[in-house]
Amino acid sequence: MIGTRPRYVLTICAGSFLLFLVQPMIARMALPRLGGAPAVWNSAMLLFQALLLAGYAYAHWLGRFPARRQALIHLGLFLLSAIFLPIGLCAGTPPAHVDPALWVPWLLGLSIGPLFFVVAAQAPLLQRWFTATGAGDPYPLYAASNLGSFAGLIAYPLLVEPVFSLKAQSIGWSLGYSLLFFLVYLSARCLPSTDALLAQEAAEAGPPPDGPTMLHWMALAAVPSGLMLATSLYLTTDIVAMPLLWVLPLGLYLLSFSIAFAARRGTVRGMTLIAPLLLLAGAGCAFPNGVRLPLILSIGLLALLFVVAIVLHGHLYDRRPSPAYLTRFYLILSFGGMLGGLFCALVAPLIFNWTFEYPILLAGAALLLPRREPLLQGGRQLWADPGRRVWVAGLMLAAGLVLSLLGAGALTPTPGNLVKAACFVTIGAMAVLAVGQRFAFAGLSVYLMLCLGGWDKLAQAVTPDMLTRSYFGVYGVTNRGPDQRILFHGTTLHGVQNLRPGHERDPTSYYAPESGIGLVLNHAPDLFGPQARIDLVGLGAGTLACYKQPGQVWRFYEIDPDMVAIARNPRDFTFLSRCQPNAEIALGDARMVLAGEAADGADILVIDAFSSDSIPMHLLTREAMAIYGRRLAPDGVLMIHISNRYLDLRPVIAAAARDGGWQARLRDYRPDRRDLARLFTGSVWVALSRDPSQIARLERLSGPGRWTELRARPGFSSWTDDHASILSILKFKL
Repeated sequence: MIGTRPRYVLTICAGSFLLFLVQPMIARMALPRLGGAPAVWNSAMLLFQALLLAGYAYAHWLGRFPARRQALIHLGLFLLSAIFLPIGLCAGTPPAHVDPALWVPWLLGLSIGPLFFVVAAQAPLLQRWFTATGAGDPYPLYAASNLGSFAGLIAYPLLVEPVFSLKAQSIGWSLGYSLLFFLVYLSARCLPSTDALLAQEAAEAGPPPDGPTMLHWMALAAVPSGLMLATSLYLTTDIVAMPLLWVLPLGLYLLSFSIAFAARRGTVRGMTLIAPLLLLAGAGCAFPNGVRLPLILSIGLLALLFVVAIVLHGHLYDRRPSPAYLTRFYLILSFGGMLGGLFCALVAPLIFNWTFEYPILLAGAALLLPRREPLLQGGRQLWADPGRRVWVAGLMLAAGLVLSLLGAGALTPTPGNLVKAACFVTIGAMAVLAVGQRFAFAGLSVYLMLCLGGWDKLAQAVTPDMLTRSYFGVYGVTNRGPDQRILFHGTTLHGVQNLRPGHERDPTSYYAPESGIGLVLNHAPDLFGPQARIDLVGLGAGTLACYKQPGQVWRFYEIDPDMVAIARNPRDFTFLSRCQPNAEIALGDARMVLAGEAADGADILVIDAFSSDSIPMHLLTREAMAIYGRRLAPDGVLMIHISNRYLDLRPVIAAAARDGGWQARLRDYRPDRRDLARLFTGSVWVALSRDPSQIARLERLSGPGRWTELRARPGFSSWTDDHASILSILKFKL
């Protein structure tokens, strides 16, 4: 018969595996309905953390009953929750007037709330039962729990999503739930008939934890949780909104618990040594100011999250209470995690117009690092005298403030690169000397961030109309030289306007006359006559509006009201005000809005739905292509913009074209030096039509060599709402 400890380890691992397998699974199921904005995942994570807190509170409440009665109650709740199987998304679509930050948790909560709640209680509850058996210290079981969670998360993008359809995933998870019930029953059979060991543990435990101790636990749990969500937002904004990238920060966050709560402490001690240096390196990347960070630096931000989470969670483990207060400890830990999620998912988007939560959380991490000896011998001597520490810290912080202002150009109009470098290096050197001195190190870390773009970003934040933040991302409008105004989303350029007199209507950036979309819109009268009907998904700065010709009927689709406000504001861009002042704009997720539009209502449909450098997966599935085909006239042309730094989307479109009966041609436009001076940028567009003669006409009108045939990749299956994966189309450019 399997022993008590292996039985409990297996049960806890299985429960955690299912718990964190369902998170990306249900988010993937919701993608076609909720859209692909990166903030959708943050809202979903907030719900998961709230349900986790509820499960931990339930486990804490059960502690008032004898262990065997706890088992009866929990197994009964397990059976009751099974009526929500098989797992899936409940019916309903988001109303246009409801804030998606509230609608997303509501929909997901109705779909998986009871099942998630009962499984979430596993870790603390079974550790409590394990204490009752007298089999040993229960806290290392939490490491096993998070190892199971990590396995569930990683299994989804690497195995479950690429291989199984959503229906098969739902059935498999439901079978796993049944197996978990059996494992919980076997674990409950190990419980003794009396709670003598628990009573003895309570008698020897001493007084309960005081308020400051529990607040410290809360802070140590909140900062890594918030940092995980802030890192997720950055990654999914600049690559693609899909579970493969959603789960990486969360997986590392969970894995940090497995290391931090392990009985062997060597890894935690090693991470504690390097954490201050990694934090200083991360401070240098906290304010990219529109600069595209290489993918290798994005990996570095993941490493920073992992190390900081290990160190702070390790400090949390070192301050753990007696097992008599185990469920209270986990309840506070879960509450802190939810606070971190609440800050990033709801509070930060409301009070900040840029992602300031990331540098704030880095500063919080620097403040919470456990005390340790200084890194350098000079630092040990500097801080040796307790009476001198306050003065030294004060002088360092004052000097750091002055140097950060000097390096940012606040004290001199145009500081040279040498001055900037000297300021940065000096602040960094002082921060290294201050390692081990909590407030001095945290303050100097903040000054380092301010020196490297922080002051500039704060100046942009207080400038009216320069930065806008919505549920769907952060937008910035700024001038680049005297003749250009640019719109950026994340670190991706989304629009450029030529400010030279007489050139304000000129198409720019991805929309050059020789680009794929430029060729199609310029030849629209030849293809469809003077009254062509043109639908455009994704408004941006409104650049395409100036392609409109007399007699044409245009309709824009835009998910974000803030983007509409930017495009309509003449102080930002004048494409709409000059070319289509009364433009018809439909608000909402384009796929859902188009599904309700009249059939055969457009001659040209343009899909240009960027979210920074990501393209929402749900707009490229076979079902989405069917919606586009229904909206288009039989000889209509579908244009899809697939420029992307990280993903090769050509096989996706080619497979969808093959399966949907579309003819597809590719236009890979690369501007020459003269065109670059006209503010044109390279772009990749695909033109599709179910009428071969229309594609032939477009090729003839465009001229020889403009379009190439888009061939399907052998063995590549088209994406569907039920099954899709980006593993095979990653470019892997570091």
